[in-house]
Amino acid sequence: MVRTMGNPTNLITAIRHEVQTMDKNLPVFDVKTLTQQVGESLFQERLVATLTSFFGLLALLLASIGLYGIMSHAVVRRTNEIGIRMALGALSGDVLWLVLRETLLLVLIGVGIGLPVALVATRLISSQLFGLTPNDPLTLTIATLLLLAVGAVAGYLPARRASRVDPMVALRCE
Repeated sequence: MVRTMGNPTNLITAIRHEVQTMDKNLPVFDVKTLTQQVGESLFQERLVATLTSFFGLLALLLASIGLYGIMSHAVVRRTNEIGIRMALGALSGDVLWLVLRETLLLVLIGVGIGLPVALVATRLISSQLFGLTPNDPLTLTIATLLLLAVGAVAGYLPARRASRVDPMVALRCE
């Protein structure tokens, strides 16, 4: 090992020459900096972290698309009911909250099931959690809030569409 003050890659040829002058039979190959060695030793962990992040984001996207689809279908199916509510004097904000409440209920049920499963699953993967405790409250809180926010956004679009239903058009379809 050699410690330098400057750029270590500039000294590789000089280091090889000094080692060769001391012992010609001593091979000097695959010279690396400490940063390169650390990077190579953590390659697998970084790959696993990158893949986990990618698939986690993919799962979040699929969950939001699925929730959006379910809520859109529910709004279309309940168009007559929403039209009657609007005809009887329901405000668009009330209808918006009606659909959003349904969406958030679904998300809270998912969080209620997923959080205990996540707490149990962290025991299985605790060796892969670098710098985190298995039940890190900050990470779990951020993940829960992220799911609630994504669920709210996924449910807001159908809820907004439901709040703009024209009562006359909804009643004519019947």
